[in-house]
Amino acid sequence: MTTARDLMIVALDMGPGRPVEPGDVSLALAGAELIDLMEAGALVLEGERIVPGLQPATGDRLLDHAASSLVRERPYESVEDWLWRRGRGLYSAHLAALESEGLVTRARGRWIPVRTGRTALADSPARRQATERRAAAEPVLAALAAAAGVHDEPADDFPDEADDAVVTVLAAVGEAVTELEAVRQRRKIEDAAFDNIWRGQ
Repeated sequence: MTTARDLMIVALDMGPGRPVEPGDVSLALAGAELIDLMEAGALVLEGERIVPGLQPATGDRLLDHAASSLVRERPYESVEDWLWRRGRGLYSAHLAALESEGLVTRARGRWIPVRTGRTALADSPARRQATERRAAAEPVLAALAAAAGVHDEPADDFPDEADDAVVTVLAAVGEAVTELEAVRQRRKIEDAAFDNIWRGQ
């Protein structure tokens, strides 16, 4: 299991009453993949630049794809650029991967036996492991989940035991999510202004 996969499961486990923003989760997933790849020895950070190393097989299809998509030419990619590039559509990619493994199902309507848009997590060892990590407040997972809006309260501090590279990634995820929220707010204001023009206000 990877931190990225555990994060996705934790995000889905919030239930329909507490939806999360797929864009926020996608950025956090991209950060989680970077941390997983660092732990696998597939990259190191030099400042905020991602320097690729060996490309070991991780046993996780999405993580292997992430490793293969690292920029391997100088000046290398920044953590911020990686989050925006890799994060695009990553929520959907991780959801599809969980579905293909039978870890997530589409709920069926009560009266009509067709799939609805709602997803349901299957009871599985993967779900139990992610739940245990969350309950134990595993620091890196907790920080990423907070950035993605999964926790009620945002993380105020980074894990004490995290090294500088992990802190760099966590900080970049937080900044990217904040930037994405600012974009959303601007669009809401612009849309509201456009609607007012058409209403003659």
